[in-house]
Amino acid sequence: MLEVRRYKIPKSVLVVIHTPALDVLLLRRADTDAEFWQSVTGSKDSEDEPLHLTAVREVREETGIDARCDDCCLTDWQLENVYPIYPRWAARYAPGVTHNTEHVFGLRVRAGIGVRLDPREHTQYVWLPWREAADRCFSPSNAEACLLLPQFSAGGAA
Repeated sequence: MLEVRRYKIPKSVLVVIHTPALDVLLLRRADTDAEFWQSVTGSKDSEDEPLHLTAVREVREETGIDARCDDCCLTDWQLENVYPIYPRWAARYAPGVTHNTEHVFGLRVRAGIGVRLDPREHTQYVWLPWREAADRCFSPSNAEACLLLPQFSAGGAA
């Protein structure tokens, strides 16, 4: 039986999880020795998967948080970032795919919400004020999203 390789779809979500006080949840990647801290990210499972469902799925898989619960508010920021795929992860995509389109979401959660990491993806998490979170992110688009948080959060502090 031949195994068919399933490549990642180069359409993904970036979900900035934050509290009403604008503390941001960052996760440390497990697939690198470097200090790669990021928000929740992930690719669509299928071309027809709606982006908001990709965001809900990725948040649940990576943090154990149900983005549809009463304590949460998922918002599509209507922002897209197109960036070159990092060479270290290029083999996950089909040959010839060089760029990814990332759709940005915010997820407001209550302070103190429980976080359960998938150890295959992340080894640690930390809550940081939004400016400090931006400084810690390894991805420029993730850092920019953290800096935009006050503009996109409903009821947050500026």
